[in-house]
Amino acid sequence: MQKIICKKVYDTKTSEFIKKVTYGEFGSADGWEECLFKTQDGFYFLYTNGGAESKYTCENITRMSADKAKAWLENN
Repeated sequence: MQKIICKKVYDTKTSEFIKKVTYGEFGSADGWEECLFKTQDGFYFLYTNGGAESKYTCENITRMSADKAKAWLENN
């Protein structure tokens, strides 16, 4: 997935994958996933996706500060 936020490109195909957290079974309506990535320019983002009854009902990318990315890693 690719998304432009504040004139910066965030792309799951070209960024460094760091960690994935999942909840539920694959294909479950309430299941979801969060994946942390780092761009080649050093920016962090969270890719999220989930089932129709989950907290992530569609694919999305959310940018994160380095501090928030570190906190996410510590809590997951």
